[in-house]
Amino acid sequence: MKRREFINASATAAAGTFLLPRFSIGQPGRSANSKVNVGWIGVGGIGQYGLRRSLNENIVAVCDVDWRANPSGFEKRAALKHAQMVPNAKRFNDFRRMLDQMGDEIDAVAISTPDHTHFAMAMDAMQRGKHVFVQKPLAHSVDQVRTLQDAAKEYQVKTVMGNQGHCFEGAHRIVEWVKKGIVGEVEEVHCWTDRPRLPWFAFRPLPVETGPVPEDVDWDLWQGPVPETEFSDDYMPLRWRAFWKYGCGALGDIGCHTLDAPFWALDLGYPDKVEIAEMDRWENTDYTPRGAHVIYHFPSKGDRKAVRVHWYEGKFRPDKLEGMDELPKNGMYMKGSKETIYHENIRPESPRLWPSERMREYRDVLKEKTIPRSHTGDPHTDLWSAIRGEIDECGSNFDYAAPLTETVLLGSMAIRANETITWDSETMECSSPLAQQWIKEPVRAGWEYSLE
Repeated sequence: MKRREFINASATAAAGTFLLPRFSIGQPGRSANSKVNVGWIGVGGIGQYGLRRSLNENIVAVCDVDWRANPSGFEKRAALKHAQMVPNAKRFNDFRRMLDQMGDEIDAVAISTPDHTHFAMAMDAMQRGKHVFVQKPLAHSVDQVRTLQDAAKEYQVKTVMGNQGHCFEGAHRIVEWVKKGIVGEVEEVHCWTDRPRLPWFAFRPLPVETGPVPEDVDWDLWQGPVPETEFSDDYMPLRWRAFWKYGCGALGDIGCHTLDAPFWALDLGYPDKVEIAEMDRWENTDYTPRGAHVIYHFPSKGDRKAVRVHWYEGKFRPDKLEGMDELPKNGMYMKGSKETIYHENIRPESPRLWPSERMREYRDVLKEKTIPRSHTGDPHTDLWSAIRGEIDECGSNFDYAAPLTETVLLGSMAIRANETITWDSETMECSSPLAQQWIKEPVRAGWEYSLE
């Protein structure tokens, strides 16, 4: 839904430009200690994570399409339950009505919904001058990602993507260790996850079993820009990630976390090739396979050599490091000419050199902090700080998050097509005609947003 008319009508006549954020930095009458008025879209599931961390702000509105008390056995993830944390917030089904009715009261919008709806919600909010938090991955297609990056500049809003590990001390340490030369030249990185697995993914024969839309569910709004189909419990509330029309597979789920530190530390930019190395039971372009091993090829950049980044999901794993009993279910290691950096888990909570005894040799230099830290250790609260002017920008703002997400999406496209692809980042063209159609996806009428 285009909002250019709304923007022009709402801007000052003398300015003749777009609407500036109401809570803009340095605006008269607003103190640095002022609370941010937030409209929250997506209160169930991961949405409650940020909501809990933002209760010191003014959550003035909450929006969700599923207000069931026990959505398909996932009571702990119910929006109805989590909304009780902010009893004074007005409730909505449709984010557009929330912004229409309460736009004058909202400074920022937090978006924690399935991947396929991120773009429309973020664009609508930014075009109204709202600062935005968007859960990872930033959007569902490369074209959407790049448009969001451009929109953040045009509408002059503060932005952040919800890859929490970018705020962690561990991520900053990895960047510093690489920049200090402790690791040496890096030509190979390995990242892995045990997903796709339950409860987020469930492998069942297609087509899915469909049924009537439950009471208190707005199924049409949940589908958003995707062509209309019948309701299924396999789609919502939790297992949509496996369906390519809604999610981006295991790589889209975890990649913005585990690929983040090497992407940042090595300043990787865009890959020019994504190679399919292994695949576990690929069947079609509608549903994710059970596992994959892809290799990103990043060209040399400045003084850095070309880098290969291996991504493993499902049953596939890299070789164990020397002296390691077994690999954890999720993790990353970066092999340099001098040292190897390793961390377990999805995010870099406690990175170390491997073997750990190597830490002793660099004890003092490893402790030196040379790059700025996250203001709060959390992307949501970093955004509220940026809006108040306490920091300039969030670490994973859209200028950073967009290229990272594009890299993730290119891998997802290769897995979906089961084809090795080459990528021209300037022309946005890839070698696979099948994958090329997913660079810019068609949308249902009423869900069109653009900068044009």
